[in-house]
Amino acid sequence: MSTDASVKAFEEAQNLIPGGVNSPVRAFSSVGGTPIFIAEGEGAYLTDIDGNKYVDFVQSWGPLIFGHRDESIEAAVIEAVKHGLSFGAPTLAETELAKLVISFFDSIDKVRFVSSGTEAVMSAIRLARGFTHRDDIVKFTGCYHGHSDALLVEAGSGAATFGNPSSPGVPYDFTKHTLLAEYNNIESVKKCFADSKDIACVIIEPIAGNMGLVPADKEFLHELRKLCSDNGTLLIFDEVMSGFRGTINGAEALTGVIPDLVTLGKVIGGGMPVGAFGGRREIMAQLSPEGPVYQAGTLSGNPVAMAAGFAALTKLKKNSIVMAVLEERAKTLVNGMQREAAALGIIMQVDVRGSMFGFFFNENPVKNFADAAKSDADMFAQFHAGMLKEGFYFACSLYETGFISTATTDVMIEDTIKAAAKVLGAIKNG
Repeated sequence: MSTDASVKAFEEAQNLIPGGVNSPVRAFSSVGGTPIFIAEGEGAYLTDIDGNKYVDFVQSWGPLIFGHRDESIEAAVIEAVKHGLSFGAPTLAETELAKLVISFFDSIDKVRFVSSGTEAVMSAIRLARGFTHRDDIVKFTGCYHGHSDALLVEAGSGAATFGNPSSPGVPYDFTKHTLLAEYNNIESVKKCFADSKDIACVIIEPIAGNMGLVPADKEFLHELRKLCSDNGTLLIFDEVMSGFRGTINGAEALTGVIPDLVTLGKVIGGGMPVGAFGGRREIMAQLSPEGPVYQAGTLSGNPVAMAAGFAALTKLKKNSIVMAVLEERAKTLVNGMQREAAALGIIMQVDVRGSMFGFFFNENPVKNFADAAKSDADMFAQFHAGMLKEGFYFACSLYETGFISTATTDVMIEDTIKAAAKVLGAIKNG
């Protein structure tokens, strides 16, 4: 398999773009080799600029639940473009998508759209602080909530890949109000509350996707909910990645834990840049222009993005049974890979939530970021490179989650398992 065109493209990009990429994890730094430059996507497949074709288990990091170039989403985008790209003024499309999003969540009475997950989380935290009149926040080591200053502390995803628990350029004064707790460890959260009486909110990925797939224990989330309620603190579920992927009605439907605010992204944009945050009416009422907490964005509620999101969620709502199908395919994939690994004496930890899947080359179950960090990074890098050569595109970091789309067939799953057996066998035999 030749990747000469990608190598040349990466060399040119590095002269013009920092690191040659516009988001750090894309650089393949943790898995070695040169990032693949994509020419097009179709269904479950990606084709690179060298003409190589791959079964895609990244799906643009989650939003493409119906695969690349879904006809209904593509048609909705083209129709919206015919009327204009952006107006900076209200459109009916915003209200229609708001109705649709709210219909899925018991926790959301009102929602505001923004342009990214980072912006959604940043705004939700500002709203929580404004509502409670408190300054401190609690986040969990390994959970990634975007790159805003107060949250780039012990972050997962790309930050974890590069071993940077925080980032230069972030002043201490911006992070001194951020308290860290350990995922799935309620005692660590209790310590935060013992250390501060000024906690505005606790933010958590209830289905963590940025330290690999690590779901929160149901009992832990129930205890977290009680702790927040007892202390007048808001609980924020960051479902930018897991929303409409882990389950169609959010993590609250899986766990029975109702958050005060939810942040969303990925799927609600259908492939376009969209984020959102929503929650109880009295909390959202504090948001400008209805209330004093300011948040704004020229491209918020962009009509093209709204059209894509409405098409994606409408299709998902009409075909909600597909979630069970995707979950079974995800289970078949990781269980098959785990079986083939075990036959070679290689221990893999695997997990699935809806159409999200994750695996670790780790001898022990993974419950938090410290556990994830003990995984065999070299084994993952070799596996990633081997699978790429076989025509299977996995996330280029062991701290990321994989995704199944409706275009991913049972045959593709079986072919992936066979390729995994071949690659793992080659690694085992040196």
